[in-house]
Amino acid sequence: MSSQTLHTGTDLPSGSTSGTPTTHRPDRRRRRPTAGTVGRYAALAVAAALTLGPVLWTLSTSLRTPSESFNLPPSFLPVNPDFTAYQEVFKQINVALLVLNSALVTGLIALGQMASATLAGYAFARLDFRGKNAIFSLVLATMMVPVQVTIVPVFMLVRGMGLSDTLLALILPAIPTAFGTFLMRQYFLGLPNDFAEAAALDGAGPWRIFRSVYVPLAVPGMAIVGILAFNFHWNEFFRPLILTISEQNFTLPLGLVTLQGNLGTGSISVVLAGVILSMLPALVVFIFGQRTLREGLTAGASK
Repeated sequence: MSSQTLHTGTDLPSGSTSGTPTTHRPDRRRRRPTAGTVGRYAALAVAAALTLGPVLWTLSTSLRTPSESFNLPPSFLPVNPDFTAYQEVFKQINVALLVLNSALVTGLIALGQMASATLAGYAFARLDFRGKNAIFSLVLATMMVPVQVTIVPVFMLVRGMGLSDTLLALILPAIPTAFGTFLMRQYFLGLPNDFAEAAALDGAGPWRIFRSVYVPLAVPGMAIVGILAFNFHWNEFFRPLILTISEQNFTLPLGLVTLQGNLGTGSISVVLAGVILSMLPALVVFIFGQRTLREGLTAGASK
C-alpha cells in the first residue's frame, strides 16, 4: 500500500480523533435591543429623573451661598460648595432634641402598628366570629377618611385624657392602622394551614398557634408595616402641628419650619440643608430595610 495517507473527504484538525463530532460555538454577537426594551429604559430614566431631580436640586442648593441661590439663570451645580448652611442649622435649632422626639414618636408608632396590625390581621384571616366581614369592611372604609376630618375628634379625645401637648398625643392615636390590618390579613391568608392543623393536633390552643406558628412566619409582613409606618410618620407635619404646642415636644418637621424665620425671611440654603438632614434617617431605614421590604412584598405570591 502507498505510504500516503488516505483522506476520507474532511481534513480533521491536528490532535483530534476521527470519531469526535465537531461542536458548534454559540453566536456571541451582541443582540441589538428591541424598540420595546429601549422604550422601557427610556421611561424608567424619565421616572428616575423626575423622582431624583428635586432631591438633587435640594442638595445642590443647600451647598450654595444665599446670594448664589437666586442667580439667573440658575446653575445645577454650586460654583463654590459651601457647608456653612449645615452649621447654621445646628445653631438655629436644637437638632438633637428634635431628632430624639421624632425617633421616639415614629419608633413607638411603628412598633405599635406592627403589633396591632398583626393581631387584627390574624383575627380577620384565621378566626371565625359573627360580623367579621362587616367589621373588616368598616376598617377598610376608614382608609377613605382623610386625617383632616378626624383631627378635631382626636384632639377632643386627647384633651379629655389629659394628654394635650405631649408625645403620647402623637403616638396613641396613630397605633391603629387600617392599611396595616389589611396588609397583614392578606399576608396571613397566603400562609398554609398545615402548620396550624399539626399544632392543633398536638394540643396547641389558638393563642399558642398564633404566637408559635404564625408570628414567626409573618415577620416579613410585620417588617413591611413597620418600615412604611416609620417613613410616613417621620415626615408627618399636620398632626404634630395641631396636637403639640411646646417647642420641647416638637418633632423634626416642625422644627424645620422655624428655619424660615419670621414671614419666611430665612436663608433658603439653611432651610434646604435642614431638609437634607431630616431625610437621612428615613433614607438609612429604607436602605437597610429594602431587602426585607422586597421579600415581604413577594412572599405572598411564593407561598
